[in-house]
Amino acid sequence: MDPHKIYMRLAIELAKKALGATNPNPMVGACVVKGGRVLGAGYHRKAGLSHAEVNALKSAGKMSGGATLYVTLEPCDHYGRTPPCTDAIIESGIKRVVIGMKDPNPINNGRGIRRLRRRGIEVLVGVLEGEVRSINRPYIKFVTRRLPFVTLKLAQSLDGKIATHTGDSRWITGKDSRRYVHALRGEVDAVMVGVGTVLRDDPRLTVRTRRVQRKKITRIIVDSHLRTPLKARIFKDKDRAPVLIAAREGAGASRRKALEKKGAEVVITRPKDGRVDLKDLLRRLALRGIMHVLVEGGGELAAGILKERLADRMLLFIAPKIIGGRDAVTSVEGGGAGLVSGAIRILNLNVKRFSEDILIEGDVS
Repeated sequence: MDPHKIYMRLAIELAKKALGATNPNPMVGACVVKGGRVLGAGYHRKAGLSHAEVNALKSAGKMSGGATLYVTLEPCDHYGRTPPCTDAIIESGIKRVVIGMKDPNPINNGRGIRRLRRRGIEVLVGVLEGEVRSINRPYIKFVTRRLPFVTLKLAQSLDGKIATHTGDSRWITGKDSRRYVHALRGEVDAVMVGVGTVLRDDPRLTVRTRRVQRKKITRIIVDSHLRTPLKARIFKDKDRAPVLIAAREGAGASRRKALEKKGAEVVITRPKDGRVDLKDLLRRLALRGIMHVLVEGGGELAAGILKERLADRMLLFIAPKIIGGRDAVTSVEGGGAGLVSGAIRILNLNVKRFSEDILIEGDVS
């Protein structure tokens, strides 16, 4: 097997160790290799801390001279929270750098590669690029389109219901599925629901898994007319994770003040069809450094996200239950497609089992 691929795959696995911790930076892994031996390895652990290349070089120490550095993403050549990684590479005596993919960030795009080559270092780009891109899809969208990556999660019965005709929805899916969703929250920057979900389920929207329980994600309620109850459980969270309520222009000023007294931040977006303009909201979230948003429903919000083509990835949990009822709430409400040919397609499907539940995962076309 190609040794470049072997060591790049090691760098990719190192990068994955920081899943959900580096935003708004990318996940990056690196290793230093000489004579078929891995002399040092490292990864970017968190935004503001040293980068993967620096950690790998420190791990290898003086043995880096004449070695090859494998890194999943082009080394930075600019000052941010940390100095340029190109400086550390040049000073280390590395003779070759193998890169998974060029950095799509306009600030660095190609700069790091050009600097290293000017200093006489051999640079190879594009090893396992597809795999590297797949672990950094949120980062790539964030730096190229200035929008967060959006994962839409739905949980429904076999007949597509997320609640009965009386509004009861606890619990459609099983414990294993819900535990997986809590872990998923630890990988994102924000979780978003519609006000209907708050009125029906009164969720806390916190991260409740041992591995990531200290992470405070932004909790967003799309609430065009500020109907969120002042006694909602989302305001009682002891960790005081941020609560952001998105409303449209014209929402009541007195109601806004009352919600702000409860600790929420109310963001007013421009209206669209009498509701919050979801793309405008996502742009505002990107300006706050929010790179990955998990949308958890309900049906009207899911319909809006899909209609505006704002979702990038979908997770659909299906429980082996039949709820029935023409007045029961469906997972995607709204007007829907007029023709089957106009239906939104889900591509690159992957299917998993969680006890009795099935998870269908794919990219939104």
